[in-house]
Amino acid sequence: MAFREVPVFEVREVLRLWLRGETLRGIERLSRVDRKTVRRYVEAGVAQGLVRESGEDQLHDELIGSVVEAVRPHRSDGHGEAWRLLIAHHDQIKAWLDKGLTVVKCHDLLVRQGVVVPERTLHRYALEVCGHRRGRGPTVRVADGRPGDECQIDFGRMGSLHDPTADRVRAAYVLVFTACFSRHCFVWVSFSQTTEAVIAGCEAAWAFFGGVFATVIPDNLSAVVDKANSTEPRFNEAFVEYAQSRGFVIDPARVRKPQDKPRVERVVPYVRASFFAGEHFVDRDDAQRRAEEWCATKAGLRVHGTTQCRPAELFALEEAARLLPAPTTRYDVPLYAKPKVHRDHHIEVGKALYSIPGDLIGSHVNVRADAVLVKVFFRGQLVKVHPRQPPGGRSTDAEDLPSEKTVYAMRDIDRLQAMAAAHGPAVGTYAQALLDIPLPWTRMRQVYALLGLVKKWGPKRVDAACARALEAEAISVSLIGRMLERATENQQPPSPPTPPPPGGRFARAPEHFASGGAKRPHPGATPHPDRPTTGLSEDGFEAEGGAA
Repeated sequence: MAFREVPVFEVREVLRLWLRGETLRGIERLSRVDRKTVRRYVEAGVAQGLVRESGEDQLHDELIGSVVEAVRPHRSDGHGEAWRLLIAHHDQIKAWLDKGLTVVKCHDLLVRQGVVVPERTLHRYALEVCGHRRGRGPTVRVADGRPGDECQIDFGRMGSLHDPTADRVRAAYVLVFTACFSRHCFVWVSFSQTTEAVIAGCEAAWAFFGGVFATVIPDNLSAVVDKANSTEPRFNEAFVEYAQSRGFVIDPARVRKPQDKPRVERVVPYVRASFFAGEHFVDRDDAQRRAEEWCATKAGLRVHGTTQCRPAELFALEEAARLLPAPTTRYDVPLYAKPKVHRDHHIEVGKALYSIPGDLIGSHVNVRADAVLVKVFFRGQLVKVHPRQPPGGRSTDAEDLPSEKTVYAMRDIDRLQAMAAAHGPAVGTYAQALLDIPLPWTRMRQVYALLGLVKKWGPKRVDAACARALEAEAISVSLIGRMLERATENQQPPSPPTPPPPGGRFARAPEHFASGGAKRPHPGATPHPDRPTTGLSEDGFEAEGGAA
């Protein structure tokens, strides 16, 4: 027969029946307590001074306590022999539990070694002495708080929905808001769990409830908590600013501690089973519209098992008037970033570029970007403000760039030409001639090379070389460099040669070539019979004064 502990009221009944004159067998039948147990309690009562003829007034609490203590003596350590056996095998039990063995398996191994103890006793020993916790431990019920004070929120995955923006089926999540006092809930359908999605859900919830709760208890979402901690969590900067703008306080639950937000923890599976399961939604907007209707009717008008009230009615009666005012303007979700200033004096925020002062190259800056402005902070100080640019855009302030590189980076043709003209009129004119093309910025490097010659050779020599090159209409920076290297910038060009006289190659009078008589034949030559004799000199030239 299994052991059954006799409660105090049964002990009192056993002694009362004995005082009335019932036999042990009769007491067993009337009290349903075993006869042997009846005998032990009666004997203990007699030993404590119980007299059968004195009536039932003797059955006071002190006497009953003495009888129970006599039959079931109090253990000094609160445990019996089985517990002391487990203490003797503590090291072995602890080693088994550390290896991952279950308590049931440890009980089997102990039985094999001849250590027979109740399995329940081994469970208590593993929990209290070895610290073995496999399941949920005991908990306490937390008070609901004042009406309108707390709202618990949690994400839960529901299934899949068609996303018309991406034109595909995506995993759908719901952000569930539950008022702790009334249990009235709101469901926000989303495809993501970003900070923007959480803020959008909060805005929709405040509109649904007609106000803002004083305290929001979220899960440890990365959109809300950057670094979880049981006492000092580090919040997401964007969500903190949103909480400040709406006037509520954030009190996140601990990691893997669902008992910190039990009101919403049980609503998530309820939403999945009652609202989402077995339904067909066209898209996310259709699901959201039907979710709000479900919250106001099905979930809001049911009789809650704990409060025994309809959540929507209790909310309207006790909480609605105590909420903070609902927002009237749309919240502009800012973008927070901590980019590094690159060597080109720019940072990238939201896929756009913004210039930063040059002394911060290599440093990380804090950026807050809303729909209008981009503010850059360094060590708590505001260092730059830019207008917000679309993705792929660029906002550059010339003052942020080095002075020697600003002109080239900004393609400031007029300023570059003015820099050249400051070294001499001919240098300015020469730079203007270099830049006088449809794409002038492609010649900026040549103008910088010309300014480099000014720095090397001096403005006076370069101005003279440019003037001489302009006279010759020779536009080439390399030519200017060669002139300066050969020191020919001040030399006068040679006078042009005298052109030859017209009419012939030789500078002789025409009459010098006139024939005055017959040409004389070459000595020793035989005259041709058909050619007349000419008057040539012996060297082959015409004789002077010959006949024409």
